[in-house]
Amino acid sequence: MPDNTARTPQVPAADQTLRILSHLARQRGPVAARTLADGLGIPRSSVYHLLATLEEHGFVVHLPAERRWGLGTAAFELAGGFARQQPLARLGRSLVATVADRTGESAHLAVMTGRDVLYIVEERAPRRPALVSDVGVRLPAHLTATGRAMLAALPREQVRALYPDAASFADRTGRGPARPGELRELLRRVRADGYATEDGEVTLGLRSVGVAVCDHTGWPIAAIAVTYPEESTVDAATVAAAITPSAAELGRRIGGR
Repeated sequence: MPDNTARTPQVPAADQTLRILSHLARQRGPVAARTLADGLGIPRSSVYHLLATLEEHGFVVHLPAERRWGLGTAAFELAGGFARQQPLARLGRSLVATVADRTGESAHLAVMTGRDVLYIVEERAPRRPALVSDVGVRLPAHLTATGRAMLAALPREQVRALYPDAASFADRTGRGPARPGELRELLRRVRADGYATEDGEVTLGLRSVGVAVCDHTGWPIAAIAVTYPEESTVDAATVAAAITPSAAELGRRIGGR
């Protein structure tokens, strides 16, 4: 007789929970519980119970007005744990170095973790000063070029869940968005341009340009940025064009496009 034990989960609830999270991660935006139940073949009552538990632990967020569910900040913490275990850094290090060589400026790779970005690779250009974005440093995502590039690629509902009010916005230099409406307008420009910028919002006197690294669904798994002095005559679009091939290649290497 054939052995079917490998096909039957020994812990059905755990299997269903992981399937729900994986399904949400593949979507462009939050989805209804009914859609999850129908798409995954899980009883609707079970889906509601599992979502409630996931919400308690921060892995999903409920958007009552839309009756939909999306990934929560704890899911980003898993992404941060993945980054800390180094595969993304190892895959991206040579590409970040290529960007630094191509631009003659310092470059770095970061991932989202909650409302912060976590820097996992930095390639300092010759004769350039050390940056605050050293490996292991966290900075507010809405102030950084890497964070803005990733936030612009997230579903708008997810951004609203991360930044529900003015209390969600940290400040470093007195510059940058301080309210949800200001962030929405900033991210609208990022989407239109195809890259993000920041000007003295992290460190006075320095500017950055960032491009998101997206998987095959368009989900931002990381971002690459270049930082340079504000007196530089370099054009942001030119810097973005130098970053984009490396960002696309990293997305391919990590299992994306």
